[in-house]
Amino acid sequence: MKLNVLLLTLVVLFSLLGCSQGSSLRKKFYKNTCSRAEDIVKEETEKHVAANPKLPAKLLRMHFHDCFVRGCDGSVLLNSTTKTAEKDAIPNLSLSGFDAIDAIKEKVEEVCPGVVSCADILALAARDSVSIQFNQPMWEVLTGRRDGRVSLITEALLNLPAPFANFTQLEQSFESKGLNVHDLVVLSGGHTIGVGHCSLFSNRLYNFTGKGDQDPTLDARYAESLKSKCPQNDRTTTVEMDPNSSLKFDSNYYSNLLQNKGLFQSDAALLTNKIARKKAVNLVDQTDFFTEFRQSMKRMGAIEVLTGTAGEIRTKCWKVNS
Repeated sequence: MKLNVLLLTLVVLFSLLGCSQGSSLRKKFYKNTCSRAEDIVKEETEKHVAANPKLPAKLLRMHFHDCFVRGCDGSVLLNSTTKTAEKDAIPNLSLSGFDAIDAIKEKVEEVCPGVVSCADILALAARDSVSIQFNQPMWEVLTGRRDGRVSLITEALLNLPAPFANFTQLEQSFESKGLNVHDLVVLSGGHTIGVGHCSLFSNRLYNFTGKGDQDPTLDARYAESLKSKCPQNDRTTTVEMDPNSSLKFDSNYYSNLLQNKGLFQSDAALLTNKIARKKAVNLVDQTDFFTEFRQSMKRMGAIEVLTGTAGEIRTKCWKVNS
């Protein structure tokens, strides 16, 4: 009898250990409840990108910011009348693309009311927007996420990696989400598209150690170029994170990084760790980058997801159901 109980305990234990994060997600989750869900998201996303070519970078960043706070539950989409939601946190004030997600959700609701989560729509739209230039999906998005009901400004401040973080801080941030150094280096490659505000890296140009100095690890000519675009104390101007290639998803980010042309301190931090630096060298090869990005995005998209009966399916992405 004791042996049977022990064996049963071991079976349950190994089953739990074998369950990966987000294991409740699956391919074509809406196949029987909203068969056109993923097609509608793709079609509508393509329309929005055609009108705004900068949207892929915006949606990719939004998806990342969503997953790193309370998991991929669409909580970053929620509004707050008291300005205390995630989107009201300083790191999220520059997020945009919410209108596109709301519009895509409306189209899905017209066909399948109350079925498809905003969390899934954001995950799919981020993938579909980046994939347009390749005419094929760049990574697999498993579905079945449900929407969270809580969105707190304090949690965004605590959980989002800062652009001025050092390597240890970045590593700890990713580890807390079940991701590793490999994922850190790979997902940083998302900086190959989009822009960054001058205020987020101006200390590297004008006051790196508090003595009016420049970050010595930043390529000198690149620094002069940035200074010509970002006057001291400029809080509104943006520059390309991947110079001359901010609309093209490629591996150019790593080539620039290895030339000490990473825009943020958090980019440069990758070169301070031997393992991370070696991975960056390998990812210069675009085929390798795409392969690894595909896997890391799948892992990120499964962070702390709500499934089953947890959470809800919002009818509007910007507010919880009444």
